Formats: sequence, structure tokens, C-alpha cells
Amino acid sequence: MTARHTSALEALLVDDSFDGDIYPNEPMARHTTYRIGGPARFFVCASSLSALSQLVRTCEESNVAWIAVGKGSNLLVSDDGFDGVVISLGRDFKTCRFDEERSSFSVGAGVPLSSVVQDAFKRGLAGLEFAVGTPGTVGGAVRMNAGSADEWIGGRIASVTTMAPKQGLKRYAGADIAWGYRSCSLPADEIVLECELLVQSALPSFIRGKMEAALTKRKKSQPLNVASCGSVFKNPEGNSAGALIDGVGLKGTRIGGAQISDMHANFIVNVDNATARDVRELIELARTKVKEAYGIELQPEVRFLGFA
Repeated sequence: MTARHTSALEALLVDDSFDGDIYPNEPMARHTTYRIGGPARFFVCASSLSALSQLVRTCEESNVAWIAVGKGSNLLVSDDGFDGVVISLGRDFKTCRFDEERSSFSVGAGVPLSSVVQDAFKRGLAGLEFAVGTPGTVGGAVRMNAGSADEWIGGRIASVTTMAPKQGLKRYAGADIAWGYRSCSLPADEIVLECELLVQSALPSFIRGKMEAALTKRKKSQPLNVASCGSVFKNPEGNSAGALIDGVGLKGTRIGGAQISDMHANFIVNVDNATARDVRELIELARTKVKEAYGIELQPEVRFLGFA
């Protein structure tokens, strides 16, 4: 989709009644955990459903590319940026309510998943420990079915509310969504707005123990103190992407300011003002070498934005 005839969009974004914050030519390096990315034509934080609906409708009618993002924790943006609108969910999508009768949290998609984990812990509620320390938002976690090797958020979801272009609000029961490895069956063009997460009472010592174990494992095996997008590739069935990349001798390999982590080979880290091109070249190098050595085609978990 190319960006053309933006007069209607520009008119909306300069309207004082628009309920949101608009940043033209906004560097996406400010909005990704990679700290990489050229400018988006517009970065818009929509504060309400009305503003979000207006914005998406106008983009669709004007044939302007758009994408909704969370904290950019699994996003690599081109050095040239994105010739479209990047949408972030603001005020009305950052609420978290606990229903004692249902023992569930109704959480806006803009809420950091880690904050829900902490809220559950304080209330003595279990079920979300696997997500402790997760850097993304609830919306992003739902979209990619975030989780560990044994647990994932889809297993805790009672319902999901989305907004579909030209259709409006839609509600899905969690059981009606196909939850896959780092994926779900929600239509790609629908924006996750809210979800209901089921939890249950447990001893605080049990919850704390699971959270501490999960954090300890992550700290020992992942380069958490360096900018990255988390895991770059999905693990092939029955295999570890990190082990495959390590097996072809690429651990520690550096191109420009980017490096295949010497702690975990499925992490590409920004060690010195890396460019998106640096990261992309390492991704392609890893895919090529693993394919040659093992006949396995690694599939990226990271999302690409603004690339040809």
C-alpha cells in the first residue's frame, strides 16, 4: 500500500478536536527496543476509540499505509523509515480492571504486560508468572501469543476485543482463537483493543518462586542489558534457533554496530549504534548458514517495517 492523497489525513491530524498526540516525521528509533529506525511519516498516539476509528478510517480511505504497534519490542524498522502512519494506543487503552467474581483482569492493549503480572502477584493471583519481565504490551503479547516454552498468554485468555477496519468492534472468545507458536488466528488487519485474562488464587510463596525462577533463567541466558528485539527467529519444531546458529559458528559475529549475541545466538544486539541494515544482514547471514548446514529455513519472529 502506498501513501497518496494525504490531505484528508493531514486535515484530521491538525484538527484540534482530534483526541490524540501527533508527531510528524517521528524517528522510530525512539519507539523500538532495538533503538533503531528511521522516521515514520506520522506517529500518532490515539487516546480514545473514537480517535482510533477516525484515524484508521481516514488512512484506509486515503490509501495511506498504517500499522499499530505496542512498545516495539519485536520490531525492526528500516533506516529509511516508514512512509505511513504508526499508531500507538493511548489513554483509554491503558486501563486494567480486576473482576473478583470472574477472577479475571480486563486489560487494555496499551498496558505493559509486566505491570499486569505485578498486579496479579500483589493480589495473590497466579497464572501469569511466565510473563514476568516481558517488555511488550498486552496487545502485542496477544497478537504474537507471547510466552515461554511451556506456557503462553493464549492459554489465559477468556476473550479478546478488536477493531476491524470498515467493520468496527469485534469480540472473540479465547477458545475460538487458534493459538499457535508465536501466532494466533486473529485477522492481521484487526487492532487488539482489550482482553480478559483468567487467573486463580495461590500462595504468594508459590507465585514468587515461579516469577523468580523465570527471571533468573532469563538473566542467565539472555542479553537483557543490551538493546535487542528479543528472539529473532522462531524455534523450528524440535530444535532451537539459537543452538542452530551457534552450531554454524556465528555466535559473536558482528556487522557494523550489530552483533549476534555471544550469550544467546538467537539474539541480535545493538552494541554500537547499529543500523537496521546491519541487523538485517546478520539475519540473512544466519538464515543462509543454517539452511546450508542443516537444511532448515529459519522463520523470523521479528516484524519488519519499511523495508522494500
